[in-house]
Parts: sequence; C-alpha cells; structure tokens
Amino acid sequence: MKDPDSTHFGFQEVPVSEKAGRVRGVFDSVASRYDLMNDLMSLGIHRIWKRVAVELAGVRKGQRVLDLASGTGDLAGRFSGLVGPEGVVVMTDINAAMLGRGRERMVDDGHLGNVVYAQVDAERIPFPDGFFDCVTIAFGLRNVTDKDRALAEMYRVLRPGGRALVLEFSHPRQRALKTIYDIYSFKALPLMGQLVARDPDSYRYLAESIRMHPDQETLRGMMEIAGFERCDVHNLTGGIVAVHRGFRL
Repeated sequence: MKDPDSTHFGFQEVPVSEKAGRVRGVFDSVASRYDLMNDLMSLGIHRIWKRVAVELAGVRKGQRVLDLASGTGDLAGRFSGLVGPEGVVVMTDINAAMLGRGRERMVDDGHLGNVVYAQVDAERIPFPDGFFDCVTIAFGLRNVTDKDRALAEMYRVLRPGGRALVLEFSHPRQRALKTIYDIYSFKALPLMGQLVARDPDSYRYLAESIRMHPDQETLRGMMEIAGFERCDVHNLTGGIVAVHRGFRL
C-alpha cells in the first residue's frame, strides 16, 4: 500500500514535503544551460513538439493564456504573437531561476506588453475561476507532486469553452523504440549532462521522472476525472512525447 506521505523523485521515494525543494534544486542547477541542453537532448525536435502543441491550442487574438512551468518561454513566446496586443499571456514557473532566465529571453526577443510574469505553483494557481481561454503546461507536469490537484486547478481557471494542453514526455508505443530510448535515456543523457552542464545527476533524474510519469491512457483518465471533456491524445515521435488536450464545456 502506497504511503500517502511519500512520493517519487525519479526512482527514489521521498517525503511529499521534500519533492518541490528537490525539483527546485534540479532546475536551479540547469537553468543557465537549459535551452542548449534541450536542443542537444532532442536533436532540436523539441521545437517541432512545441509547434504542434501551439497549433492544437487554437489560441486566437484577444485571448488570455496561462502557461505553467514556462521554462524559458518557448510556448509563451509563440502565444504572445497569437493573442496580439488585445490579449495577454501569463508566463509562470515555480522556479525563480527558470522564470528569471525566461523573462530575460522574452525581453531579448521583443515580447513586451502582452506578457506578464508570475512565480506560480501549478497546484495552487492564484487566479479566479474561469479566467483563461487556454492553459498549457509543457514538460512540467511530471515534476508536480500532486498531478491530480494541478489538473483540477487547470480546469478551475478555464472559462467554459476553454481548453488545456499537457505536452509531456510519455511512453513509446513500440517495443523496439522503447529499448533504444531506454539506452539513450540512461546512458547518453547523464553523460551529456556531465559534459555540457556539469550535472549528470539532474539529467539522470530527468530520465527517471519520465519513466515514473503516467502513460498516455492513464493521464487521459486523470484529466477526465478532473472534469475535462473531449480529451484526446496526440502521440509524437512514436509516443516518446504526447500532447493531451481537454476542454471545459
């Protein structure tokens, strides 16, 4: 029987009270090399994954978008151009170092005026019910301690007719791909982390946290329990990554 006072941090069992701090330490460590490592780890394919997620979001001029776990702002930057000066994008992260790095990048890229920044815990979103047209979280849900609570919060702040998207590493659909992916994840990623970021442990955690994340069908079920309807799953790169989308009707 699972201990309700413990949770996983990668393959480790840790007290629930410790996980957020441990995750914060990981991203404090990698913030300065985050974009470079994303390009190296995915061979640049992460840009395609994010482009697909943005297209599925269907964001239009004048809308309000909440981007959780924004990192350095890949999704938020695209949404900023789509909503235009009449709309607003709230770019958030629980980690101050990542949020600061993302804000610097957004300013450098000229995203001014319709982007606001906030340090936000996805489990406790500080906005009123029905405030946003779209809520997204890209490569962040697996790091959340209470995923069910985060999904419920995403649902709460959506207006009727709004939609939420979860872009996340998932589970390859073919056995051969899974075998190759496992070798790459547990051998190549920590080595890359050592050589580029001087931090193999953070990238070992990355590989472990992906394996502990719910598979496609389980996550879709979790979204439905949170209240989302018309939930669909879009597998990318053979299921290595998936976009889950749900609507508040």
